[in-house]
Amino acid sequence: MTLREQLPPDQRPRERMLQHGANSLTNAELLALIFGTGTRGINALELAQQLLVRFGGLRALLSADSENLRAVVGLGNARICQLNAIQTLAKRAIEEELKRDCSLKHSLQVKAYCATLLGHASIERCFALFLDNQHRLIHAKEISQGTLTETTIYPRELVKAALAHHAAAVILAHNHPSGVATPSIADIRLTHQLTQSLAVVDIVLLDHLIVAGHQVISIAELGQM
Repeated sequence: MTLREQLPPDQRPRERMLQHGANSLTNAELLALIFGTGTRGINALELAQQLLVRFGGLRALLSADSENLRAVVGLGNARICQLNAIQTLAKRAIEEELKRDCSLKHSLQVKAYCATLLGHASIERCFALFLDNQHRLIHAKEISQGTLTETTIYPRELVKAALAHHAAAVILAHNHPSGVATPSIADIRLTHQLTQSLAVVDIVLLDHLIVAGHQVISIAELGQM
């Protein structure tokens, strides 16, 4: 049975969106609109609600990899592609803003972007955001990934990548799968080492962000650069 058949007009997501706007809908209702239909025994809204509960929220759902999504009954390739498309569009929307204007004017967007890249990674991964001389985003590149507890970042490889992208500055971001965003002593030490290595070729390390789920901590804001 479809939502149109089950719900009165004033409770249907599409009708409510048309009348009151997208912000009036819950996350589950928005997902239901994208799915269009449900699956065996449940409608699209019930499927969306179950997914949000199972993954612990919208961010975790949209960050889940295809293998974990395929383990859910009712999620075939079409719906997995829909979820991946939402995440990618959200990331690209932030990228556009950071490429148009100085990234340092948009610290919240930078943090949101890095949380999108790294927030629910199950192993440590590190991304470098390469910026031009006006601190606009040129390119974001994964430069390292490791185990559950650590990743190895080689200064020479970071410098090489920064030069290849003609970067004037870099923002580094890596995740803590433990869920604790507080920088470790090793994180601070690595930040200083990378700062010195990049300075040799006149490239500035502007910040090092630590991501743990939805939390993003800036080492620069802590005064530890």
